[in-house]
Amino acid sequence: MDIALSVAAFLLSLIGIAGCILPVIPGVVLSYAGLLCAAMCSYSTLSSGVLWIFLAVTVVVSAVDYFLPAYMTRLFGGSRAGAIGATIGVVVGLFMGGFVGIILGPFFGAVLGELLHNRQDAGRALLVGLGSFFSFIVGTGIKLAASVAMLVYVWADTYPV
Repeated sequence: MDIALSVAAFLLSLIGIAGCILPVIPGVVLSYAGLLCAAMCSYSTLSSGVLWIFLAVTVVVSAVDYFLPAYMTRLFGGSRAGAIGATIGVVVGLFMGGFVGIILGPFFGAVLGELLHNRQDAGRALLVGLGSFFSFIVGTGIKLAASVAMLVYVWADTYPV
């Protein structure tokens, strides 16, 4: 059983890292599932504190990734309409365009929201859209950092055996 759990831990951790980039796969959640599999092995040295900390990291990173496009839109000078457009763009992009949609959805949503708010300032709308795109880069980086950290823990816990 330990071998199956170890293999599952590595596979889930690796798929979780891929899921940080691919929009359909919940990357950080799968990485945490891999960490749980490693913790269930009879030889595991992972403490419950580590599991609780990574559970909190998983929840926070997942929430931040959802709200980051709207926040970055506002940070780059966008209006409430641009922030709402970016959030809608995340959801629409996920269902309509897959990987490309999840990247471009918030961009186009923020631009359209800004243009609906103020049709005269197309340059500002594009800047706000770039802020929303930047949020994808930052969100992906945060998810990758969390997932790689979990993979390191899985590796350190299961490799010596």
